[in-house]
Amino acid sequence: MLIAISDVLDAGGVARLRALIDAAEWIDGNATSGPQSALAKRNQQLAEESAAAREAGNIVLDALARSPLFVAAALPLKVYPPLFNRYEGGETFGQHVDNAVRIRRGSDFRIRSDLSATLFLADPDSYDGGELVIEGQFGEQSVKLPAGHMVLYPASSLHRVSPVTRGARIASFFWIQSMVRDEGARRILFELDQSVQSIGQDRGQDDAEVIRLTGVYHNLLRRWADV
Repeated sequence: MLIAISDVLDAGGVARLRALIDAAEWIDGNATSGPQSALAKRNQQLAEESAAAREAGNIVLDALARSPLFVAAALPLKVYPPLFNRYEGGETFGQHVDNAVRIRRGSDFRIRSDLSATLFLADPDSYDGGELVIEGQFGEQSVKLPAGHMVLYPASSLHRVSPVTRGARIASFFWIQSMVRDEGARRILFELDQSVQSIGQDRGQDDAEVIRLTGVYHNLLRRWADV
């Protein structure tokens, strides 16, 4: 399931975050790569342990907590502290799959990567190329979103970033361990949640059918969640 989430950060939030990271030190993006990814990856990354990365990551985490659509789609149990990358001058990330388990260096923090996320931080008109291309059940999907918008997709997907031939593509990326491990079960819960919300807007949250369907949702979540 691939989901685009609009306005995770508003224009002011993007500007604040960009001012923070643009002034920080950027390093070789392979600092966090596995052996296979390192063969395909050419980009720059904000040093993971830098003060700027930590502050910027907290801005992203606070924004995620305010996004009902993110919570409904991901059902997050753990979120890896957001990282930040930059592509320019032909830099690219070839076809790869994300590691199944991500471990934050120097700590005991680890997650199973059920979902991957890319939060775009540059206006799409400011750079050429840089599309996130994700292979799915029905072929490839190319994603290039406005600044402040995010795409959420299965971490098990083969994906790549097209070469950036003009300007700079700047984004935050991170992984999520969901309370519901099974992708099919997450999709059912998400679709049910969206239907309940839609019916609730029409009938009111105190409508008997809305209450009944809300109970169905929570009983399924209770059956499938691992917390």
